[in-house]
Amino acid sequence: MVGVLTWTIEQRMRLTERAEPLRKELAEIDSELGRLEAAEVVFGQWAEATDGGRQPSVEPKPVVVTPGAGGMRLIPDREKGMGVEVLTPEYRRIKEIVVKASGPVMAKDVALALSRENTPAKVEPVRGQLRKLSDRGWLTRTGSERYLPR
Repeated sequence: MVGVLTWTIEQRMRLTERAEPLRKELAEIDSELGRLEAAEVVFGQWAEATDGGRQPSVEPKPVVVTPGAGGMRLIPDREKGMGVEVLTPEYRRIKEIVVKASGPVMAKDVALALSRENTPAKVEPVRGQLRKLSDRGWLTRTGSERYLPR
């Protein structure tokens, strides 16, 4: 009787080991099937709207290039003679706040000057913007994460 129980346990363990990779593979196949089904629906809608691709469904819109589009940098590297007008309005405002300050400013000070809350969710994006401005030569960053005009 003990031999049958041992054999049953061994069989169950062996089958469990074989089943796990098969479950993973099945989940991947199900995921791929879902993506293909969605692609079929989208292609069907496109084919109906364009008569199988023979006529465009809408007129193509002209491409407008703005800072940040297509890999363009929002903050260019500062070069001699370059003015703040090349910065976006938000970065220009941040630079003005740092310039008007009486000394080095912290990210939370700039966030408050921008009328944002003093919470990590509101201060961290400002810290990133300040870091970009300093990395590109628009501001100076001190060792204590404070910022000064260049």
